[in-house]
Amino acid sequence: MATNTGKFNAFTFFNLPVAWWCGVRLKYIDEQKAIVTVKHRWFNQNPFKSMFWAVQGMAAEFSTGTMVIAKIRESDKKISMLVASNNASFSKKATGRITFTCEDGHLIGKALAKTIATGEGQTFWMKSVGVNEDGVVVSTFNFEWTVRLKR
Repeated sequence: MATNTGKFNAFTFFNLPVAWWCGVRLKYIDEQKAIVTVKHRWFNQNPFKSMFWAVQGMAAEFSTGTMVIAKIRESDKKISMLVASNNASFSKKATGRITFTCEDGHLIGKALAKTIATGEGQTFWMKSVGVNEDGVVVSTFNFEWTVRLKR
């Protein structure tokens, strides 16, 4: 899977400008793992002087979605993707640079293969964990992705 973090970050600038201005940046991606960072700043904070939960959600979703996008492009098929459901837990105030890591890339290929073979939509869950600069988990997000062949 040939991917380029610069292209994904440019995609964010043009297609997800809120994420770009909040500081969401893809730092690493391969077939199994994606790493996205976002830094706590005045612009993306809540009234409690920590990062707004929705900014964390954007970064977490991007860490899962970039791998889905890359795998769909690799398949050379017209496949739609959508988050059907999500949940999150927060364990510490998010301040400083938060790094979201998803290591669930192995789940995507099976779902894409099945939707291509059957034409039916498929769902799968991916997890992204956000840690602060001290390595302490601040939040964990789970996203239920749906993929289906476009007609």
